[in-house]
Amino acid sequence: MSAKCQGKNSKLYELQTPLFGLLLTAYVIAVVNNLGLIIPTKIDSRLQTPMYFFLRHLDFTDLGYSTAVGPKRLVNFAVDQHTISFNGCATQLTFFNIFIISEIFTLQTMACDCYVAICNPLLYTAVMSQRLCQVPEAIPYLYSVSLSLLTIMKMFLSSFGDCNVIRHFHWDSLPLIALLCSGTNEIRLIILIFSAFNLVSSLLTVLVSYILISVAIFRMNSAEGRHKAFSTCGSHLAVIALFYGTLFFMYVQPKSTHSFDTDNMAALFYTLVIPMLNPMIYSLRNKEVKNALRRTWRKCANISIPQRYCGFGSSPPQ
Repeated sequence: MSAKCQGKNSKLYELQTPLFGLLLTAYVIAVVNNLGLIIPTKIDSRLQTPMYFFLRHLDFTDLGYSTAVGPKRLVNFAVDQHTISFNGCATQLTFFNIFIISEIFTLQTMACDCYVAICNPLLYTAVMSQRLCQVPEAIPYLYSVSLSLLTIMKMFLSSFGDCNVIRHFHWDSLPLIALLCSGTNEIRLIILIFSAFNLVSSLLTVLVSYILISVAIFRMNSAEGRHKAFSTCGSHLAVIALFYGTLFFMYVQPKSTHSFDTDNMAALFYTLVIPMLNPMIYSLRNKEVKNALRRTWRKCANISIPQRYCGFGSSPPQ
């Protein structure tokens, strides 16, 4: 079996060449931007704090789910063949779900980190130690892998009908369920329950954290302290608004308002555009990240200089 995207009668596929250029540009920028934050936050000693630890994992999940979808979509546009194999479809959907679920809980953990940093700064070092930070990151990865494998196995062990065309930008769970011959109600219920739990629980944690943060900020006497606290949370709030807003637009709006083009543009936005924008939001507002990028660039430039010309009193040949 091979799954197939909506046929060429769609307006999106009349713009195939410009779309290929836009997708390629967005994906390349997303990869460069995310690696540009992952590498400095990993090797720069001044960025070995919990905030940058979670930011590194946010960039990793962004890079993960954009890579799960982007390259295959680009290949389909390039060769003008909008199909994927049965195993390829299962693999892509598994990795996409793993990284999306992990990102949801990474954003939740980052909200808790902001809460501790602003509301309990004296306890921050003890509460958010390096070892303790690894626990809230490891658990979502294990949970996302288990949940993804459960839903994918349940779905792909079911029987599919003769129709193998889906109306979507990539091979997502809900469009694929429409191709199943039996057991769709059970699979839909599993996806609905876990999706609701993931979104609602994480969003509630984020909202409660930021309500407490807002109360603590308005109680500050120093205007400079309030400005610094708002600046710390501003980037995270912008990323949350983009990510959750797009997901709710995709999955919460009534079916009667859905259309092929709007759903696909929303899927394009959160699979390629958001991973491209998130690193920009953090790096443009953060002087520490900018300085770390400069230091990393200098280190890379120094490494590229041949060692035999770096000795005292020596110079490269003219």
